[in-house]
Amino acid sequence: MPVQAFIFPGQGSQSVGMGRDLAEAFAPAREVFQEVDDALGQHLSKVMFEGPAEDLTRTENTQPALMAVSLAVLRVLEREGGVDLRSEVALVAGHSLGEYSALAAVGSFGLTQTARLLRLRGQAMQKAVPVGKGGMAALIGVDLEQARAICEEAAIVREEGQPDRREVIEIANDNGGGQVVVAGELPAIERAIAIAKARKVKRALALPVSAPFHCSMMEPAAEAMREALAREDIRPPVIPVVANVTAAKVTDPATIRDLLVRQVTGTVRWRESVEAMVGMGVDSFVEIGAGKVLSGLVRRINGDVATRSVGTPADIEAFLAAR
Repeated sequence: MPVQAFIFPGQGSQSVGMGRDLAEAFAPAREVFQEVDDALGQHLSKVMFEGPAEDLTRTENTQPALMAVSLAVLRVLEREGGVDLRSEVALVAGHSLGEYSALAAVGSFGLTQTARLLRLRGQAMQKAVPVGKGGMAALIGVDLEQARAICEEAAIVREEGQPDRREVIEIANDNGGGQVVVAGELPAIERAIAIAKARKVKRALALPVSAPFHCSMMEPAAEAMREALAREDIRPPVIPVVANVTAAKVTDPATIRDLLVRQVTGTVRWRESVEAMVGMGVDSFVEIGAGKVLSGLVRRINGDVATRSVGTPADIEAFLAAR
């Protein structure tokens, strides 16, 4: 019997049309989308199903939308497939906003509660840094130490006749498989791309994002989430969650609250999280929700484990048939 972890995708996995086939095929999925729409006072599902893409990719929409698809898939698996997380899944984890999906999946948050928190998180992250001041870049073909060295060099601003000064550029995501994402002030990001190319890094490219997520520039958003989460009831998860910022399992609600605040400015340690889950005996990773990004990352981190993406009615049918 495989030892399974359910993993939940983050920003970048969205696409117009996501969730529509689930809603057409399954009543439990429709219930999830309706509950999220009601929680937000917005027909978010219409944006998910029909677009336009620019509305779906607004961070305040993307975050609850991706969570809604993940929780719709999970509810179908539970209600129509009889999947029981307590007995069939050893651990859960999510990439950035996907950590909220994971926490909702294991009962730490309710669905309405999660949708509202992710709407607030998206708004706070967008407001934290003026558009055009910050950015992110993906470095492909580097390990973490090489990426840190590039950041260290890119942070330094040298101007003739002026003392050296530093700009913000930090590791945002250690995704594994030679992929590290950096975030910070836009000139520092541009310098990092140039330095990486000069060092013959396989690829270095700016990402089409509206803010520098997971770096210290997000401190105003972290403070907003600290205030919001202080008011929330967080219940113990029915199975452990592997947290982004520690790459370790957590079950204590107070610790979960603290880690979610730290996550806003902290590095998403995805490579280490996958390695930790494998070290705890996981040999099968099931991506729950939109896209196949995490499955691809897991395979690059460890080619010996099984991966499966479950995001469509056909995926659900195949997953249930293989149990």
